Amino acid sequence: MWTLPSLARAVTLVPRRPAAALPLPTTPSASGPTAAPDPRYVKIVEVGPRDGLQNEKALVPTATKIALINRLADAGLPAVEATSFVSPKWVPQMRDNAAVLTGIARRPGVTYPVLTPNVQGMEAALKAGATEVAIFASASESFSRKNLNCSIDESLQRFEGVMALARQYEVPVRGYTSMVLGCPYEGAIAPEAVAQLCAKLMAMGCYEISLGDTVGVGTPPGMARLLAAVTPVVPVAQLAVHCHDTYGRALANIATALDHGVRVVDASVAGLGGCPYADGATGNVATEKVVAMLHEMGYTTGVDLDQLHGVAAWINAQLGREPSERAPSPTTER
Repeated sequence: MWTLPSLARAVTLVPRRPAAALPLPTTPSASGPTAAPDPRYVKIVEVGPRDGLQNEKALVPTATKIALINRLADAGLPAVEATSFVSPKWVPQMRDNAAVLTGIARRPGVTYPVLTPNVQGMEAALKAGATEVAIFASASESFSRKNLNCSIDESLQRFEGVMALARQYEVPVRGYTSMVLGCPYEGAIAPEAVAQLCAKLMAMGCYEISLGDTVGVGTPPGMARLLAAVTPVVPVAQLAVHCHDTYGRALANIATALDHGVRVVDASVAGLGGCPYADGATGNVATEKVVAMLHEMGYTTGVDLDQLHGVAAWINAQLGREPSERAPSPTTER
């Protein structure tokens, strides 16, 4: 039977100062998109160990997850999303979250954010030594109920406790939004609705908002319309894009975001993962494809592309998989 490795040590939570005296920074000290003055620098947020592996049906050994995170950091990724502190009832793959976070070899200058959907998850993440966390909300009411088991407004209320703990323990919070360019249940999502959600997340204290095309139905014109609606309420320096490559348009959508000033891109090594709650959401865009495109376009990332290709080949071998195939293009583009 697969069991959790025992933790090496217990961590006692000691707040540095009262919560009221410590608002969250608008940009993180080590990982924020505005930290780099070079306009040709694009920060890659690697989400494979969490968003990628969470969709694997067979439980991935803890040691493999730890090795993947370490290899990605060694390849030059500045941010590697490590795990999710979610109930194993909903995402069994992440049941070893504390063992993973305490087992990695933290590389100086690299951040290891974790997903914290509620106060219970946040408390567990802090005990495991989390130094950056993320919350997530959907721009689609239907998807929110299926993914979070609550309405959009209820999900934001749930995060108030998470944000209070983040302020208390000086932990920066990243906000994920999903279904920003289309939803399998509702169809097209109004850019104005996404902008309103992003504004609420910023008001709660998120330092950065990642715009997620969760099922990969977005197009470059749709991305342009979305950014035109969102940037008046969220500075472009505090935006990221999270594009799935389900229909082969992720790179084009990312290029459009770059044209509009976005300089933070989420990606998953080897194209791992999708979304367990969104039919057809196979195909996170592969980090190695994103980095290759960026380098060809003259951007810098700090990532060793050859080493990254090696990591992709290694994790594919560990999982016994081939790179995922893209689905046929949908009949309706958004």
